[in-house]
Amino acid sequence: MRAPSEAPNATLLKMENVGRTFRMGEVAVEVLKGVSMEIVAGEVLAVVGPSGSGKSTILNIIGGLDSPSMGQVWYRGRDLTRASSGELTRYRRDEIGFVFQFYNLVPNLTARENVLVSTEISTNPLDVDHVLEMVGLTDRVDHFPAQLSGGEQQRVAIARAVAKNPTLLLCDEPTGALDFVTGKRVLRVLVDLNQQLDKTVVLITHNSALAQVADRVIHLRSGAIAEITEIEEPIAPEEVVW
Repeated sequence: MRAPSEAPNATLLKMENVGRTFRMGEVAVEVLKGVSMEIVAGEVLAVVGPSGSGKSTILNIIGGLDSPSMGQVWYRGRDLTRASSGELTRYRRDEIGFVFQFYNLVPNLTARENVLVSTEISTNPLDVDHVLEMVGLTDRVDHFPAQLSGGEQQRVAIARAVAKNPTLLLCDEPTGALDFVTGKRVLRVLVDLNQQLDKTVVLITHNSALAQVADRVIHLRSGAIAEITEIEEPIAPEEVVW
């Protein structure tokens, strides 16, 4: 499942001894504690843990939305912790696609227009209609968000993230607002994008059942990595039960 531009098992991103502390007045809250991990090109990586375990903070640091209080983060050998604001902006624009629990679609734009917007900032975008076809929305491209179901809106959000052709797709609780059946359809879309477009997918979730579709699983507890497991035979999204 590796991206063709990457060597087998190439390390795409590496975090070493990363900590993140937030200050609330006089109180320092340590959210991440010495986290060391890698993201391998072409994999589906699940980061699993309960609320407050540091999952979203890890995603924000990987995505260049936040910086660690200690430790280092490298992307393809580049030290992101030393990157300028402009360099981080280019990193987010060119390398990262974000998918969040809530869809954040522009209400007065159609599905196709919502996806098209993201390609305008890309130097090498994918064909919008092809991406919408991949997520199963060919017959809904001219509908506005209010005319779409929750699952359809999430698939538009995924298409928007993918159409700008990022290397790394970061998904923060992408099924969290969806029912069981719709959630599995969204999982299927993410797995297909990994397998058919060679996108590296990081799936952030509190639901450990979803991790069964991943190649590797990082288990977080109280801001630290409790365990990293490899799944030799990930199951199909349709087989996931939660």
